[in-house]
Amino acid sequence: MIFFVNFNKRNKSSQNLNKIHMRKSFYILIASFFWFTANAQNDVENAQIVAEISPTDTLISIENPYKFEQINPDEDYPWHARRFKVTAGGFFPLNNTQIQVGQTNGNPGTLIDFENDLGFSKSSTSFMGALEWRISRRSRLDFEFFSLNRSATKTLEKQIVFGDNTYDINARVTAFFDVQIARIAYGYAFLSKPKYEAGLLIGAHVLFGDVGLRVDANQASLEKRTNFNFTAPLPDMGIWGEFVLGKRFGLYANVNYLAAKIDNISGRIISYNLSLLYNIYDNLSVNAGYTGLNFRVDDEKERLSGYLKWGYNGPSVTFTYAFGKHVKLYKH
Repeated sequence: MIFFVNFNKRNKSSQNLNKIHMRKSFYILIASFFWFTANAQNDVENAQIVAEISPTDTLISIENPYKFEQINPDEDYPWHARRFKVTAGGFFPLNNTQIQVGQTNGNPGTLIDFENDLGFSKSSTSFMGALEWRISRRSRLDFEFFSLNRSATKTLEKQIVFGDNTYDINARVTAFFDVQIARIAYGYAFLSKPKYEAGLLIGAHVLFGDVGLRVDANQASLEKRTNFNFTAPLPDMGIWGEFVLGKRFGLYANVNYLAAKIDNISGRIISYNLSLLYNIYDNLSVNAGYTGLNFRVDDEKERLSGYLKWGYNGPSVTFTYAFGKHVKLYKH
């Protein structure tokens, strides 16, 4: 599964079948992450323990092979390296959205810029949430969710062909663009020290979207409406790093990227996140960050073509609650 986008006219049977199919694919992806994590981590940890035992080790040293200085996270950093973290807050992105949906006879549609052609505001406000599970010293699973609903009404300044409908100049139209993004990622730390960690990420953003355009009822004797929904699982790979800057300050960053083409479908995704943490009290912290996701997908079929380019980039303010036992981090 690399890139898969459906640009389908909305009808009840096709929409339900599409949603059921994509939900099954997403569940299979989650199950695969758990299977990979459990097997890979057991092998790595067993290898580490064997490698650290030498012929001169006593029974006591074998039982506790990590004979190195440790920090006391409960006293020094109660917010750092906890088994679980729950994050929620506000996201304030700037959007750049372009879409093109061809006709069923094979003719290309109009490339529509939602902000310029349809009057969408570039700025928006949304909710974002995340859950982090530190499986072990080096392994983690990240789950994220983001939702954004946008709409606008405008009198057209140019003719627009969207699917099989044509919207003429001076027609007053209402458009909407609703999207939900779920992300799952497995991270492995090649560097795992008490005050800094860094490693690789493998995961996927799954986009569930709905876009529509209609002429206002009082502008036409027969209402004209075109709705399309799309689902886009976008796998990616990247790097991440987490740093303790002080007793109450921390820094987290990640960058993900992937570009691929399979048959008539091509796509590219790049996402990033930079977040500064301040520990308010005990397990509760506040984060000020900057997050971005930019992707494009081209889907060319015999009788239908679709193009979607969307990017959101902007600041976020979230709160994090860390709980569970501390994951032991060593200086060696």
